[in-house]
Amino acid sequence: MIFCMRYYSTNNPTLRVSCREAVLSGLAPDGGLYMPESVPSGTDAFFEFFSQDVTREVFDEILRDAVNFPIPLVKLTDRISVLELFHGPTLAFKDVGARFMARLLAYFIAQTKKEVTILVATSGDTGSAVAHGFFNVPHVRVVILYPSGKVSEIQEKQLTTMGGNITAMEVSGVFDDCQRLVKQAFLDVELSQRLGLTSANSINIARWIPQATYYFSAFTQLSTSSFASTIISVPSGNFGNLAAGLLAKRMGLAVNRFVAATNVNDVVPEYLRTAIFSPRASVPTISNAMDVGNPSNLSRIMQLYPNIEDLRRDVVGISVSDQQTRSTISSVYDELGYVLDPHGAVGYTALIQELERNPEAQGIFFATAHPAKFLDVVESCIGRSAEIPERLAVCLQKQKQAIACSTDFSAFKKRLLNLSIH
Repeated sequence: MIFCMRYYSTNNPTLRVSCREAVLSGLAPDGGLYMPESVPSGTDAFFEFFSQDVTREVFDEILRDAVNFPIPLVKLTDRISVLELFHGPTLAFKDVGARFMARLLAYFIAQTKKEVTILVATSGDTGSAVAHGFFNVPHVRVVILYPSGKVSEIQEKQLTTMGGNITAMEVSGVFDDCQRLVKQAFLDVELSQRLGLTSANSINIARWIPQATYYFSAFTQLSTSSFASTIISVPSGNFGNLAAGLLAKRMGLAVNRFVAATNVNDVVPEYLRTAIFSPRASVPTISNAMDVGNPSNLSRIMQLYPNIEDLRRDVVGISVSDQQTRSTISSVYDELGYVLDPHGAVGYTALIQELERNPEAQGIFFATAHPAKFLDVVESCIGRSAEIPERLAVCLQKQKQAIACSTDFSAFKKRLLNLSIH
């Protein structure tokens, strides 16, 4: 018997849709994020999230094709390991979810032949992962919004040099402005109907849920069976990655607890301390992909944990400054010979602090992007040139193509409507 998963809006639990509807729409019509009505467990758990609209054969093929690169767990010390999530095509953890979603969405679109516009906001790595995953997919145009001057040079080149069906919009604001424009667009009836809007941010279930897979992958690579003493530190910005980890725990992942590792944009650590969520304008940092002042996926975390005391038992929030981040990149290279990117360094720093309070525990932190994507910061910390993978070096030689855009929604809407779908 096929298990039929339905998805509800975080703003209205009575609003329920199929997997296909949730994927194609991205955001619920009331502005909420979609959540599964139940969380399966067991060997078929991941398939059950999508089984209503995808056969097992198709699902397995999509998963194999999407995650066709290694995700190694590298032991750094007796107590600390790093899960390297940067071995995909764009050298960032978002390749896992973006490639899965691209293939699932292409499968759905092939059945209808309807044209779709994927609208996505990025604080750094989402844009390139989505651009690569959906490049030249028939009947799909991708529009990527990124904050001007607030992503690294390589990140910008990755998302502005694809051409084809990929359009980049350089927004004169911060990531939260980009995210606001995207959410307003989804709630605009004219835009949604004329362009067939959907999203490839972690707000889309097809981008979000697959991220839970590498938590289980990390545990299968642990050299010890004492899973219950394991702490996982997750560099966090929009909090889709941590929300996926908490989903994995609900699915049966035998983890002790998580660390929500943030930079100075610490609205979630503050929420954990005070039980008050106070979104605010983000502050630019050297770990720019985490510069988010109003993280969307906190609503999913609140759905998984209606009682904040339960959340506090499973998650501790730790904020790390730029100075601490730089110091960590330098010291880890000097002492262990390992090169961290700024986001991984935030995860490592927060993990060290939590392990000091739990001397019997072991820890895993996520390296979410290749250090070469942040050359200026990394090289200034390690005192030497960093190795640049060939695919990034080639990207740097290409010409940037981006449309300048203000934070005014009406002007943004006009630009969207003027785009043609190829």
